[in-house]
Amino acid sequence: MKSWRRPTVPVLPGTSEAPCLFDTASGELVWAHTGDVARLYVCGITPYDATHMGHASTYLAFDTLQRVWLDAGLEVHYAQNVTDVDDPLLERAAATNVDWRDLAAEQVDLFRSDMASLSILPPDDYVAVTEVIDPIADAVQTLLEKGAAYRVDTPDSSTGDDIYFDTQKAAELSPWHLGQETNLDLATMERFFAERGGDPDRPGKRHTLDPLLWRAHREGEPSWSTAVGEGRPGWHIECSVIALDALGADFTVQGGGSDLVFPHHDLSAGHAAVLSGHPLARVFAHAGMVAYEGEKMSKSLGNLVLVSKLRAAGVDPRAIRLTILAHHYRSDWEWTDAALTAATQRLLSWMSAARRSRATSADSLDESRAIELLAPLRHALAGDLDTPSALTILDALFDSGEDAVVSLAARASDALLGVSLEHANVPATVGAGLTA
Repeated sequence: MKSWRRPTVPVLPGTSEAPCLFDTASGELVWAHTGDVARLYVCGITPYDATHMGHASTYLAFDTLQRVWLDAGLEVHYAQNVTDVDDPLLERAAATNVDWRDLAAEQVDLFRSDMASLSILPPDDYVAVTEVIDPIADAVQTLLEKGAAYRVDTPDSSTGDDIYFDTQKAAELSPWHLGQETNLDLATMERFFAERGGDPDRPGKRHTLDPLLWRAHREGEPSWSTAVGEGRPGWHIECSVIALDALGADFTVQGGGSDLVFPHHDLSAGHAAVLSGHPLARVFAHAGMVAYEGEKMSKSLGNLVLVSKLRAAGVDPRAIRLTILAHHYRSDWEWTDAALTAATQRLLSWMSAARRSRATSADSLDESRAIELLAPLRHALAGDLDTPSALTILDALFDSGEDAVVSLAARASDALLGVSLEHANVPATVGAGLTA
């Protein structure tokens, strides 16, 4: 499926170093570098309630990672899925009396529009689950043949049985074991599994944390005829198959929100390890959660701040970017109108400085001095994407009063942070009351 238009990324004097990222699996900072091509997979949306600020914060984190890789002279291959058939989407469609396909298409279009407005670099492979049903079914069949999957009697289906992943057998067959990517104890994994779409009490399962690979057809649900029967995919297997097909095994970074650490990323890694014989990724990196009015922003609570609603209220998308970038990507933080106002003021200040310096090109700087000026900025971003420090460094460059330095700062803002200063003025204040 199509993604969205790609923004232009300016080239800066010199090059960055490849970044270090915090790896959830090891609990350490590791070098996110695997040769001349950096391969990135970030789990995509289930298309309803798009695009809330939690989405935006996650995709901006890995947009920043791509920009640092590009500045380091690396080629980037980025893949992302869309979970356009799953229980939450079907439930929302039924509750709103909308065809699930229409709801998914509408929300994906809105997501594309929001991502383009925020200057997020698009994936090279943007893949809907409904586009790869047969490859997913083939992967499930392979897991059955390897002994890493099993059927569970399903009386409420007239077409066959559900198929589950055998986590214990997978540990014998692959370089993976349950909990390998999490640093979580069993009790916490069991709690998260129950809270995040798992079915620990399903009769017939061999282990409480064995996840569903294939759901046999039920009356009134969408289904496809495949090698493993009539039905539809489970959640985790879709990302395993899409990632392996697009990027191959042992790719550079698996990214997403911290709510995906378990079960989604750990179990996706397990599926992929059995299928390929190799680890899924070198680094498992996760963005923090975004709160609003004291509560974690979530679809269930309905306390969503939507990018589209902010845009409709006249908020410049660059101010949204700057609001998010003021927080370290791994931190949990709270969205406030005050934070958005501060970001808007920062944007206005940068734009004013850039206008005054427009007659002087950054190219008039001696290259060695330009590289020296950019070094602290590059160092901050290469150190686990420290965007708050990067903003402070850019503030100083914009306040330097030296036109060529300001021009260099404007180019760096665009290249590394995705904030172009070439557009019209933005409002100095924003309104409140912008939740869904």
